[in-house]
Amino acid sequence: MELNTGDYRVETSARHVHLSQADFETLFGVDAKMEIVKPLSEKSEFKSDKTVTIVGVKHNLEHVAVLGPFRAQTQVEISVTDSYTLGVKGVPVRLSGNLKGSAPVTLIGSVGRVELPEGMIIAQRHIHINQADMQKYQLTNGQAVSITCGTTRLATFHNVIVRKTAVDFPTVHLDTDEANAVY
Repeated sequence: MELNTGDYRVETSARHVHLSQADFETLFGVDAKMEIVKPLSEKSEFKSDKTVTIVGVKHNLEHVAVLGPFRAQTQVEISVTDSYTLGVKGVPVRLSGNLKGSAPVTLIGSVGRVELPEGMIIAQRHIHINQADMQKYQLTNGQAVSITCGTTRLATFHNVIVRKTAVDFPTVHLDTDEANAVY
């Protein structure tokens, strides 16, 4: 199935980190709070006032946004270009939350450091869509669809995974490499 331009909006999902509460406390201190800087399109999710450094073999990525709320397991989402910059090989393309066997990662916060045996992924392109719009477009959660986006550099992305989410409008998430290819 292919969705038409205008049926959805496209957001660039830049590198970011979702932290477990325990890792947050290690990185920022047990008394630290995660303050909301900006709400995201997914209800209850937000960009926080905290940032971390992702430690790489070649280079580090500094000032990487921490998103809230807390997750059960810490997850780092980067692009392919970021993996080259970091000098990290074998970062898998995965849906958010699918972390088993993903790449190891080290994070540095304002007061501490966390070394994780897994947790870094390149996010699989996906579309967040609410139940009513899923019915309207006859989609099912987990289904792969194609979307066309862009202006001057129009492109069609295949294997965009449908994710049932509390959003007001269907929203496609592309990483920075994918978004830069079409805008």
